[in-house]
Amino acid sequence: MLRHIYWSVAALAALYTTAGAQSSPGFSGRWNGRAMVGANDSVLIVFALTIAPDGKSASMGFFNQDPVPARILAMGGDSMVTEAGPYQSVLRPREAVTTLRSVAHFKGNTMWGTFEAAYAKGETATGRIEATRAK
Repeated sequence: MLRHIYWSVAALAALYTTAGAQSSPGFSGRWNGRAMVGANDSVLIVFALTIAPDGKSASMGFFNQDPVPARILAMGGDSMVTEAGPYQSVLRPREAVTTLRSVAHFKGNTMWGTFEAAYAKGETATGRIEATRAK
């Protein structure tokens, strides 16, 4: 059911954009965040997301790993849908993340949302993200 809700939100966000991502300087810059799962919000990964000034591309940085390019699929209002992959998993050595999709919402210097990671072996992981704009 969570997957259906995720894709519904992604589809709605896409409806509010024109062809491709729109420029949104309010989202641009570096965001320091964390990805969490479970009822107790156990932190899985600490990351940095850098959104280009034109709002069309981004990159994710993880500790001890090269930056991962991300595509901004849709942007509108206070929301953004991104996709990245494939790249080497930070949590699972010698395994690849084929696709990482996230839906994020912004207010001021705060970002929050959800993610779904699909792995090469067919497994998926879901959770939530939080980030603050770097000063």
